[in-house]
Amino acid sequence: MENPNFLKNKYNLHNSEEVEQAAQRTELRSGEAIVQDPGNRIQNYLDRFKEIIEREDPSERAMGIEALKKVLLDKFVTKFEDIPESWHNFNERILRERGQGGDWNQYSEEQKDTERRQQAEAVLEDQKSSLEQWIDYLSSEDSSYMPDYIKYWTFRSITDLSEYDKEKNEFPKRSKGTVKMFPDINYEALAYVIDAVVKKHEGENFSFEEFNYDLSDEQKNAFIKSLATENFAKLYSWANEQIHPIAKHLLPITDGEWIKYEQDNDETENYKLLNQSIRGRGTGWCTAGENTAKTQLKGGDFYCYYTKDDEGEASIPRIAIRMENNKIAEVRGIAYKQNLDEYMSNVLAEKLDEFPDKAEYLKKDQDMKKLTEIDNKVKTSQQLTKDDLIFLYEINNSIEGFGYQRDPRIKELREQRSPQEDAPIVFECRPEQIAYNKNEVTEDTKVYIGELFPSVFKSGIEFIYTSFPEGKLEKYNIEIGGKDKNQLIEEMNAKNIYISDWAKDLLYSRDFTVSKNKERADLIRLTVKDLGFSNGATTSEIYKKAEELGLELCPAEVGPQLRLQNSTKEWTLVAMKQITDSYDNPDVFNLDWIGGQLILYGNDARPSEKWNSDDGLVFRFRKLES
Repeated sequence: MENPNFLKNKYNLHNSEEVEQAAQRTELRSGEAIVQDPGNRIQNYLDRFKEIIEREDPSERAMGIEALKKVLLDKFVTKFEDIPESWHNFNERILRERGQGGDWNQYSEEQKDTERRQQAEAVLEDQKSSLEQWIDYLSSEDSSYMPDYIKYWTFRSITDLSEYDKEKNEFPKRSKGTVKMFPDINYEALAYVIDAVVKKHEGENFSFEEFNYDLSDEQKNAFIKSLATENFAKLYSWANEQIHPIAKHLLPITDGEWIKYEQDNDETENYKLLNQSIRGRGTGWCTAGENTAKTQLKGGDFYCYYTKDDEGEASIPRIAIRMENNKIAEVRGIAYKQNLDEYMSNVLAEKLDEFPDKAEYLKKDQDMKKLTEIDNKVKTSQQLTKDDLIFLYEINNSIEGFGYQRDPRIKELREQRSPQEDAPIVFECRPEQIAYNKNEVTEDTKVYIGELFPSVFKSGIEFIYTSFPEGKLEKYNIEIGGKDKNQLIEEMNAKNIYISDWAKDLLYSRDFTVSKNKERADLIRLTVKDLGFSNGATTSEIYKKAEELGLELCPAEVGPQLRLQNSTKEWTLVAMKQITDSYDNPDVFNLDWIGGQLILYGNDARPSEKWNSDDGLVFRFRKLES
């Protein structure tokens, strides 16, 4: 069970500083020189770890492991000072987008540094915990099947990797200053990898017959190739991909149990029970980090659905519902990108009957079923209908799923289509009724797809895109006027719309006015890129370009009125004449949606403020003079 030459060949370990120091310590204790054979030197180094974890006295063993753990955590867990500035900048960007930029600007540099440290401590604590699990496991009886040289290889490999990337099917290499966790332990996958490597080293035949999952020749060849180079990252990625969070034969089983983990207070630690129930299960949920679970349980209740395992115990996590402020903040499944797996839709739908905000989650469920139907049609070479294409190209509504990211099937399916061939079907027109530049526009044009030009909005064209289908320009028709600011606030409160302090500051400003008479406001949402600024632009540049295109700024009351009359989830600035807030910042309204709640924020929009190319603004179509 010893093979130190493996580590010699792989890492040149015998010449390392730590092996030399171990040799010197042994020589001091024993009074005898270590034989200068590379294998002996390496084995002497490994024996030190073995001596610690195999001590007969439990207290001495525990003390030794704790001392070892302290050294390893200090060496491999990221230090605050090593976190790149870009990470802090990203967090500050999130604050600004949530309307908290004003509060941040009021902080002293000392307060900002404290906030940064608190944010970092939370994620670094999870990182520490994710490495600690490996130290605990490799020093426990449960890992006794692993030779000591394999334990070294495993731990050294793990400390060079980040958590699993399901999209790329790999464990990315760690970078200096990363705040990402180390890989999670999938005990079955790890055991399979270790068994294969040890058998190779001992000259035993390796067989896939011991593997309880169906494998294609391509999958087998991929494993054999990685085994030949003894690449832990690729071997462990392969095993994690094949050994799913739930065995394939258990996936169709929907019988199980919902467990509610109630919101934690100062006297409860429900987060520990929640974390323990999902850790190592390969769900991909961030709740697998104990500190994250703790933070989430501080914010609200957490519901988890567990299906039955081979012993009939409800132990396999399949669905997570996280609450914030008594509303559903997110729903997660165990499929790709944390989407719901194909068997769980009915289970979730039934549970959502208990929640008042179930409608939008049921829409996601319906969207996923429709997308699966289209995906299956394409796989079986069936023709897509007009309704299928309208759905796929998101003509009327965006496709929503249960994951953090968009369902990758949308992009995959679109890449197999020809937009120019599909567009006439989608828009029910002849190909010649679609113009792709301003010179092709005629009185008969129904659809325009291309760069915007000054008269495009006066042309009477029914559908306008900067690109198809991604560049759709959203139009809103709302009614403004006839309500004072107090009525607007009362109506937003009645609809449970969150109004930030900055937004209230604008609403109560003397510069905020409303029309006495009701009138229609025709609006359009454009991104900064739509306006021709692919690298971003300032507020002044954006306003000037919109005016050239025949658009005008919105009355300030469009902000609260649009929030009341439209449930768009897109982060959207209201292009309006800025109102000076109580801190002398020139602000505009902006709309957002977080965790199922509609939000009205205020946002700093000074003329020199630079906006990203994908930031969206809503303008008003210029009213025709009577």
